[in-house]
Amino acid sequence: MSANINPLANPKGANKVCELCEKPAYIQCTKCFVTFYCGREHQNDDWVAIHKKVCQLLIPVRTPVPYYTLEVEREHHCSQILQRQTQLMEISQTVAEKKLFEKRHKESLPAALLSLRSAMDVFGTSAIQLVPAYLLLAEANIGLGNLSPAEQYLSWAEWTVVRTPECSQTVCQKLHRCMGRLFIVKGNLEEALFHLANDIYYASEEYGQDSIVTCGGYFLMADIFSKQGKMDIVNSLYKEVAKTWHSHLSTLLERHIQNTITPEESFDEAQQAEADQMLRSMLEPVKALEFGKRALLSSRLVPDCNLTEPVQRLLQLAEEDLNAANESWPELPPCSSAHTEHQLSMKVSQR
Repeated sequence: MSANINPLANPKGANKVCELCEKPAYIQCTKCFVTFYCGREHQNDDWVAIHKKVCQLLIPVRTPVPYYTLEVEREHHCSQILQRQTQLMEISQTVAEKKLFEKRHKESLPAALLSLRSAMDVFGTSAIQLVPAYLLLAEANIGLGNLSPAEQYLSWAEWTVVRTPECSQTVCQKLHRCMGRLFIVKGNLEEALFHLANDIYYASEEYGQDSIVTCGGYFLMADIFSKQGKMDIVNSLYKEVAKTWHSHLSTLLERHIQNTITPEESFDEAQQAEADQMLRSMLEPVKALEFGKRALLSSRLVPDCNLTEPVQRLLQLAEEDLNAANESWPELPPCSSAHTEHQLSMKVSQR
């Protein structure tokens, strides 16, 4: 999968640098031969994070341009390369978003870096289209506790937005959401609420108040109010988030059954991870079992209800999660309170 670089084989002045840290590279990928690393650790990190998905896509992008005698051939080649670079940007952005929602922050960094480099290749070094990649890198560093680089990426994103008057509401919404996350980690909850309020405003303007994008801001606000002990507000916000996702998923299910759903309306990997993370945070297995059993009883009282089977599936998933959580508990002495709580939870799951 990797081979040592022979410096004498490189063109004069063409020093190879690591894909992740840009330090001098000593090995290269033997599948594409156009990606280089300072060591096997960074190669493994990049392979797991993104490289295995885009290895072959990188070959035409990073291979020296062949000589074409006709202008039409040069234009065609440039068009093909631009298409590949755009594809790389989109794939790496989706992968980075998915890993962020799954809280795999270290793995999201290589994908976010590739997204930024690809965006620069497509749009230049100062375009507004770079902001999503800056925000992905900021969020990954926030998750890893690296606040200094996170603030640097956010400052670049904010400066790009400020000097772009025609900046879309979508970009503004993403910027404020990331700023909100940063201030949550820094413990400045009032500043975090300010940015999340702006996040919700821009999301409502762009997508509507009942959008799953907008409810993401409500979800983060609930985390802040939970830290402040304002559980009545937390429950109210969670109710709004759950209602929004229920409506959205029910619509998608109905469209899927009718076979009228379009590819644009389907979930990508990042959206699936976001939905999973939100709903699991709000409804841990014990609560899901409780609510699911109530929903199942209610569905059976309604003639020809088409929700009975989905609710039964929900109960099955909740029971599987609860059993998995119980199996992961360490062995404790019989006299400990934790052991007693464990036994009670087992009884609940067996009812």
